[in-house]
Amino acid sequence: MFLVRDLFGPRYLHSFITALLLLGLAYVCEHFANLYELAYSIRPTSIYVGDMVLDNLPILNLNLVIIEGALISIIASVAFVFSRPRYVIFFLKALALFIIVRAFFVSLTHVGIYPGTADPGFGFFSTVYTYLNFQTGFFFSGHTGLPFLMALIFWQEPRVRVAFLTLSCTFGIAVLLAHVHYSIDVFAAPFMTYSIFVIARYLFKEDYELIQAA
Repeated sequence: MFLVRDLFGPRYLHSFITALLLLGLAYVCEHFANLYELAYSIRPTSIYVGDMVLDNLPILNLNLVIIEGALISIIASVAFVFSRPRYVIFFLKALALFIIVRAFFVSLTHVGIYPGTADPGFGFFSTVYTYLNFQTGFFFSGHTGLPFLMALIFWQEPRVRVAFLTLSCTFGIAVLLAHVHYSIDVFAAPFMTYSIFVIARYLFKEDYELIQAA
């Protein structure tokens, strides 16, 4: 049986430390992408664009799902991964790659927030939410992509896979109804995420094989 303490053993410690360093690098990339996105969002050239889906959907305030629900699901997902230690190293590396790739993409194209979007507010959860760039970083949707990445990582476990796919769809629908993402951000997220997963599986082959050995 593979236990959490095995991550600190001589065989896996180097890979585990590498995963943590990659995750640290990912959040540095995310931080500077956030700063760049924020600075660009206040320019007069940053205006919203039309969206066939959003133009025909009512605007609902779903902050409870999009903010508190998303952050709680992230915490719960991390705890769940550490309950299955074989998945930890690959999960951390795939997550880091996801964050780095998304930080790159949100830095490329800048459009304004769709009119009528509910303000996230100024509470603790809202502050964390805003910092993580879930509001102004549009392409591609992290709400939709992260649970989908989890589903891909745990694809061998049908119940877990279905749970994360359901969560991905739920968040995707919520961000569309709340108009905090354009439809292209949501519909492209699974394709972008799958590509990231395939790249991670290639780059971190030994870590993925550890999952297969479960």
